[in-house]
Amino acid sequence: MEKLLEIKNLHASFRIEGEYYDAVDGVSFSVNENEVFAIVGESGCGKSAMALTITRLHNPTYTKFSGEVLFKGQDILQMSPAELSKVRGGGIGMIFQDPLTALNPLHRIGAQIEEGLTYHTTLDKKGRKARAMELLESVGMVDPELTYKQFPHELSGGMRQRAMIAIAISCKPSLLIADEPTTALDVTIQAQILDLLRDIRKETGESMILITHDLGVVAEMADKVAVMYAGQIVETATVEQLFANPQHPYTKSLLNSIPSVVQEESRLKTIQGMVPMLKNLPRQGCRFAERIPWISAGAHEANPTYHEIEPGHYVLCSCYKSFSFVGGAR
Repeated sequence: MEKLLEIKNLHASFRIEGEYYDAVDGVSFSVNENEVFAIVGESGCGKSAMALTITRLHNPTYTKFSGEVLFKGQDILQMSPAELSKVRGGGIGMIFQDPLTALNPLHRIGAQIEEGLTYHTTLDKKGRKARAMELLESVGMVDPELTYKQFPHELSGGMRQRAMIAIAISCKPSLLIADEPTTALDVTIQAQILDLLRDIRKETGESMILITHDLGVVAEMADKVAVMYAGQIVETATVEQLFANPQHPYTKSLLNSIPSVVQEESRLKTIQGMVPMLKNLPRQGCRFAERIPWISAGAHEANPTYHEIEPGHYVLCSCYKSFSFVGGAR
């Protein structure tokens, strides 16, 4: 398959008290055409920071970038504002984590959908409204005519997310980035949103980067998956490889902490400790080492490298060879 997006050694650093710290640290991966690539990890691992970096939505006053983000062969990090505006919305659509804050509270839903159509299509006013109505119906709005006239605060959480999806797909982008698209929604609405995203992919053939902390969503939706921890990708594999043969201690700990209906133990298993803050990231070795003290320091590489476990399955650091669930995630 042909590569649609290729990220090479990407760094995104945020300025804190005059110093820059890497929220995204040397990340590399690619997304093929008609592929769902999932990025999974705990909150604070850098998933959303990476998504916003891909479309350069960070404030440049407080952020520095390096590396390459090649979209259809062109480096987004080197684009002019005019070139970038053509890619945003036109080539890459974005579903933000919180639609209430992402949607403009002062504009009606119809106007917000039509804004992208004005920039990226040649449709006239009548055509833009017709397209907006078509989109609202396609994302499952019960009354598209009413929703078209409403403001974001008049919609429920699920309806706002549907409106956000309508905006993201309005100009038929080649790549859709969905950043925690089911966060803060109840279980029934989550399932409906996932079904909607699945239908969109089936109908349009769009590639998708799906950012989530929910491994169940990954298993259901993705083709390939990257596990991210403290700004680094620690494991990359196909979904089948990851669930059948997880290797990195962090990946295994995440899988081990999933609740099970057949679990014999009464207590849920957890991962001890927390993701380190940007200012406290380890300078050397596996960044997950402090949370797995039962693995000896000698098992970690001073400068972790990627090891190919099987074709297409890579894991960062040789510590995976020493990990066991005995005393592990708990």
